[in-house]
Amino acid sequence: MESEVYVPDMSTILRGTLTKFIKAGYIRGRIALHTAIIRELEKEAKKGLASGITGLEEIANLKDLEKEGLIVLELYDDKERDVNEALRHLVRKLNGILVTSDRVQSLVATAMGIRVFYIGDFKPLKLKFEEFFDEDTMSIHLKEGDLPRAKKGRPGDWEMVTIRETPLTASELEEIAFEIIEAARSRKDSYIEVDKEGTTVVQLGRYRIVITRPPLSDGWEITAVRPVAKLKLSDYDLPEKLIKRLEERAEGILIAGSPGAGKTTFAQALAEYYAEKGKIVKTIESPRDMILPSTITQYSKEHTSLQELYAILLLSRPDYTIFDEMRTDEDFKLYSDLRMAGIGMVGVVHATTPIDAVQRLIGRVELGMIPSIVDTVIFIDSGEVAKVYELQMTVKLPTGLKEADLSRPVVEVRNFLTGELEYEIYTWGEQTMVIPVKRIGTKGAEKIQNLIYKVLPEATSIEVKDGTVVVTIPKWMSKNVLKKAKKLKKLESKLNMKIKVKYTEE
Repeated sequence: MESEVYVPDMSTILRGTLTKFIKAGYIRGRIALHTAIIRELEKEAKKGLASGITGLEEIANLKDLEKEGLIVLELYDDKERDVNEALRHLVRKLNGILVTSDRVQSLVATAMGIRVFYIGDFKPLKLKFEEFFDEDTMSIHLKEGDLPRAKKGRPGDWEMVTIRETPLTASELEEIAFEIIEAARSRKDSYIEVDKEGTTVVQLGRYRIVITRPPLSDGWEITAVRPVAKLKLSDYDLPEKLIKRLEERAEGILIAGSPGAGKTTFAQALAEYYAEKGKIVKTIESPRDMILPSTITQYSKEHTSLQELYAILLLSRPDYTIFDEMRTDEDFKLYSDLRMAGIGMVGVVHATTPIDAVQRLIGRVELGMIPSIVDTVIFIDSGEVAKVYELQMTVKLPTGLKEADLSRPVVEVRNFLTGELEYEIYTWGEQTMVIPVKRIGTKGAEKIQNLIYKVLPEATSIEVKDGTVVVTIPKWMSKNVLKKAKKLKKLESKLNMKIKVKYTEE
């Protein structure tokens, strides 16, 4: 073995497995490194990609191993353009052994009669960041120049705890980050979801890790999140009425709640529930951080377009698709298109109140289509199902109006468990009204609409909730609002309700 020449390829350098095998004694002798690899890593490092930086760190580690006398490191160069072809040419020239962690590269080299040392999945020891976790830790927050902190407890019942009394240094965080990236490249249960200038997102086993660095952030920062509990739907102790609806009728579901409330955990439990019932279930995630059985296929938005995902799901026809973390207009459009194509959809959205989840659809979907796209809203608070709404379309005279000829299509939002009507959504001129029926009562929705419209005729949406009238107008009309500030103040006093103006970019 001492006389052999080993030629590592890019995959081995990026995964950091070469130095581990040298230290373990599996590789000894000469290491022939092609400079084409160094040039590629330099390009990536200059773009701010973590892969380039970790690759160059691995080469620096090889130099250290040479100083220890474990290997002899030699550099080779030629004019070959393709890196893989250059490596295979070098292996043949030196009668050496190609060291690779890339299965395709291994097969190609073997077919060409080249000797191959294939390094498959490498199981690392416990990583440094894992030392900050204990059984009660939900997430850790490591920031350059700050004390390391952790959230401990469960969703809705946690506290922020300082882990140690000495601040973290940039070099310490760099070492932790590079170790995470190396592990993600060498483990089958892990992958790098995003690697951009200043940002790297990694799914490492059950840990979701976000790494930021300059120039994006003012210093190195690592946030690692781990699910503290994996629940089944039976653990939520849901009413039988709701279980029956989830089984038989609910096919357009929104799971809403504030960040950290337990939305994804519930969505994960629902996905497993449907899979156990013999349904075909798939997920759309960014990143793919749900822990699900192999029967459920998990797709990532980061590695393809939403149009391609639409085509794939339309062709594969799952019974249910779980869409985690819906944020953009494109996300809601994909959800709507798949639902209208007959696929059962479960979307996860951020919302501080249950009605906010429905409000996210207004302006993105025609009002009359909303109940066809979303029929059930499940609001999660502190890890529990706090409220369930069902949506229905009807033609009626909205609550508070008196003239019969004002009847119109109305989306009714009812408390699913009690059947009580809580909100009505309908159009009034160019405006979309979201009216809390119980709160408005005899005060009269018509009165509020008319008074607001007289002062702000350019309003595109009016929502009344929690004693506040939220009026949405185009941003370019903001100067008009300033001119009418006194009128709005008087109107607030008259209605005994606060008026809040929001602006859109349109």
